[in-house]
Amino acid sequence: MLSFTRRTYIASGLASCAAWLAGCGSRTVRAAVKPESDRKKAPEFALKDVHGRVAKLSDYKGKVVLVNFWATWCGPCKIEIPWFADFEQRFKDKGFAVIGVSMDDDGWESVKPYIEEKKMNYRVVIGTEETADIYGGVSSLPTSFLVDRQGKIASTHIGLVSKSVYQNEIEHLLANNSGGSSTAGAKPAGGAK
Repeated sequence: MLSFTRRTYIASGLASCAAWLAGCGSRTVRAAVKPESDRKKAPEFALKDVHGRVAKLSDYKGKVVLVNFWATWCGPCKIEIPWFADFEQRFKDKGFAVIGVSMDDDGWESVKPYIEEKKMNYRVVIGTEETADIYGGVSSLPTSFLVDRQGKIASTHIGLVSKSVYQNEIEHLLANNSGGSSTAGAKPAGGAK
């Protein structure tokens, strides 16, 4: 189904993980979001969730959204998923949501049981090659985009980065209340139920 292979993802993921581990230390982490003037509109998508409902990025207008491209077989993705579930729980009432875009070739066959096993409390959809292409040709997993309340990409992360990087960026974007109410937009359906 996809033009890129697991091998590419695995090699990219291992390289990203090694770089991340080499960069670990006791330094202070700052939000590395782009200045508002440098942000570009996040591409729209319409993908089905585990319940068969269509999820669009525009459904989350006015929210800070973490769009995470991942797969069940991706090692670094397994590390991030509990972080994202934690962020969904802690920040959902402040206008934050996570959308997991699975790039698994076999779709819901492997993704649905994985959602239940990992207790993923955020919305998960099945991505397509076209979705990966409009987000710049996602060629490495995980790849994540933090989208601000105005629907613009504020930061991009390819490979595994620390939980504190995500948390600082999310908190920074949530503190910027311009562009809409923190409760605007659709409430995401839970991943597993």
